Amino acid sequence: MPPPADIVKVAIEWPGANAQLIEMDQKRPLSSIIREVCDGWSLSGAEQFALRYADGPQLYITEQVSLNARAARQLLERIQSHGIDARLEALKELAKLSADPTFATEFINMEAQHFFGEMLAFTLTAFLELMDHGIVSWDLISLSFIKQIAGYVNQPMVDVSILQRSLAILESMVLNSHSLYHRVAQEITVGQLIGHLQVSNQEIQTYAIALINALFLKAPEDRRQEMASTLAQKHLRSIILNHVIRGNRPIKAEMAHQLYVLQVLTFNLLEERMMTKMDPNDQTQRDIIFELRRIAFDGENDPTGTEKRKAMYTKDYKMLGFTNHVNPAMDFTQTPPGMLALDNMLYLAKVHQDTYIRIVLENSSREDKHECPFGRCAIELTRMLCEILQVGELPNEGCNDYHPMFFTHDRAWEEFFCVCIQLLNKTWKEMRATAEDFNKVMQVVREQITRALAMKPPSLDQLKNKLRGLNYSEILRLRQSERMSQDDFQSPPIIELRERIQPEILELIKQQRLNRLCEGSCFRKLGNRRRQEKFWFCRLSLNHKVLHYGDLDESPQGEVPFELLSDKIPVSDIKSVVTGKDCPHMKEKSALKQNKEVLELAFSVLYDPDETLNFVAPNKYEYCIWTDGLCALLGREMGSDLTRSDLDTLISMEMKLRLLDLENITIPEAPPPVPKEPSSYNFTYNYS
Repeated sequence: MPPPADIVKVAIEWPGANAQLIEMDQKRPLSSIIREVCDGWSLSGAEQFALRYADGPQLYITEQVSLNARAARQLLERIQSHGIDARLEALKELAKLSADPTFATEFINMEAQHFFGEMLAFTLTAFLELMDHGIVSWDLISLSFIKQIAGYVNQPMVDVSILQRSLAILESMVLNSHSLYHRVAQEITVGQLIGHLQVSNQEIQTYAIALINALFLKAPEDRRQEMASTLAQKHLRSIILNHVIRGNRPIKAEMAHQLYVLQVLTFNLLEERMMTKMDPNDQTQRDIIFELRRIAFDGENDPTGTEKRKAMYTKDYKMLGFTNHVNPAMDFTQTPPGMLALDNMLYLAKVHQDTYIRIVLENSSREDKHECPFGRCAIELTRMLCEILQVGELPNEGCNDYHPMFFTHDRAWEEFFCVCIQLLNKTWKEMRATAEDFNKVMQVVREQITRALAMKPPSLDQLKNKLRGLNYSEILRLRQSERMSQDDFQSPPIIELRERIQPEILELIKQQRLNRLCEGSCFRKLGNRRRQEKFWFCRLSLNHKVLHYGDLDESPQGEVPFELLSDKIPVSDIKSVVTGKDCPHMKEKSALKQNKEVLELAFSVLYDPDETLNFVAPNKYEYCIWTDGLCALLGREMGSDLTRSDLDTLISMEMKLRLLDLENITIPEAPPPVPKEPSSYNFTYNYS
């Protein structure tokens, strides 16, 4: 007959004694079975023992909860003992018993109830470390324990170390257990944590913001809007700005990370609008576009506006820069940026109305090819800002890239957009861009914004100042400087190559300047009434020995033959070339009030016997060409801005061409050593 199902054979071990093989009746009380086993080894105090068995890697203690509670209580008492050896043995036993979920739960729920003051702080630290190992599930934490920890956070005069660990425990509960989130959220609100942001201890501030972030990160959809409105409160933002960011203490790495997380979570509130497409059939949404048109061109409400009249607004929508002139709603059907772009445009039009009208009317008055399309720019700019600020993405671990200026305004996102759209319009003008250059302009604007953000301006006004310094010409200069400052361009062999190439490039620039002088240029004459009276033309002879010049009745179309130029100056008679205020025609009383532009374009040739030939170049380019060319004729250095720019560009291109075959090959700092001379030269081969 098979044995009864309730009878099992169990092998029981005890250190230093022979193992017992017993038949255990599962219907009997476990305490009586343990007593019999203890009697077999002559062990006293059977009520203090439990049976522990292994199921693969898991260990279980099979005994009543009261025994686990008694063991946990004894361990706590031993941990409190003053003897180091006793504490060590207790901790070793704790490490073994913690593998049992029942015991660990009892120990954890008992920990915070038997200590006070400094000992409580150490106990909470031990609890947090124990839970971080993942031995015990967070879901086993009792509600009474949560209430007790939350009580420490809500107490007005609790010890700092206890408060710090309590905040950390609550954060871990929220992040590690969905069920615990709801329990913690019932006990702790963001409003209760605001007080902990106004203390002078940055550690407390850090843990408080971390708990706020955790509550927001784990909030379900139905509570997300409630949390969003809390984060958007001016009171919370101003406290973080004044007591944390602008506090008297430097921001530590962990605090910077929590501020970055808060920044990302705040911007993530924009994700819903960013991923919402516009419904072209929704009249409410279409009215927003109509409002943009009205603010730009009508100024006041137009009570006579009808659907028929709206159909005639195609021209206005084109001036607003929409891609689809007939139905601009179609421009907002791509996500991202979706409706978020329209929200930004409406904010600009209503809050910064003068700026909005100026941008629209300024572009509508330009030539079609140079018009900056406001609608298209606003949509693409919104998409770009979403990418730069990681809208819709989860915070990155270890990142601490927060920006103080986003905590200085209740509508920081919208204000940031308004600053950047003005930057885009300004950069478009500086680049003299056309519709074909749209992507190039956006690349420059992205670089301007990212460089300005990297400087961490403390306010939006400071951001504007940074962006003013990062104009298009400055971006070009920075790009060139960074290319030339790369490691490859600073190694001795590359520097030597550059020095060898430079004379060749300077000679090339010199020949280009002289060839342009041979082609000649038309200049204007300044009369006694300080206005243009007539033109004159000057060109260099093909053998570079004579300057030919003469008056003209009107501006010529192309080159002027030498025969029409009656006057000439031998190059050998030229003594010097002077510019600006040193020019004789700029020192005359009649020229004292000449504007700055004329002064910057003036130069003169001084030649024997004490004569001068005075020039006013038509533009800066011709000024550089002629001053460089005349200096080259006299054997002097060409020092114009145009020469420096051409020299950098041509040297960079020439070096890249010469180094093309060495791409991805590391160039050594020093040349390889010259090998020793051979002992004999008998290795030559006689071809005869």
